Amino acid sequence: MSASSRPAPPPYGDLPAGTWRTDVPVLFSHCDPAGIVYFARFFDMANGVIEGWFSAALGLSYADVIGPRRIGLGYAAVAAEFVRPALHGDVLTFAVMVDRIGGASLALSLAAYRAGEPILLLRMTIVTTSLVAHKAIPIPDDLRAALARYQDACR
Repeated sequence: MSASSRPAPPPYGDLPAGTWRTDVPVLFSHCDPAGIVYFARFFDMANGVIEGWFSAALGLSYADVIGPRRIGLGYAAVAAEFVRPALHGDVLTFAVMVDRIGGASLALSLAAYRAGEPILLLRMTIVTTSLVAHKAIPIPDDLRAALARYQDACR
């Protein structure tokens, strides 16, 4: 795939007004010896962003879903497009977009920007599972409704 045909984050100014965003500072612990974010640390950052998005944008506690409700939110697939390096001291703005709401899974895109400049695009498929039976289950009704509201707000 050529560089011009690779997926990239949408321009920051083109994000719908309803798109939830959060700032994540790049810490020393995120970086390799060159001061560049180590690729695996982006996945940890992304999970933190999703946890924040659950409460701030969806009105659901990620901890309650996994803990008392025993519903897993596991990643079945993740694809990353690294556009530019992120450096120690940067502040990255992550934006969360719902691409698809399925029966037992949802697809998200997380875009990261530094002062509006695209840095990273993650495409993630999350599967809802029973943490008791360890198998896929339908997306719970309250989560499905919250996802649909969010998706509508971002159009």
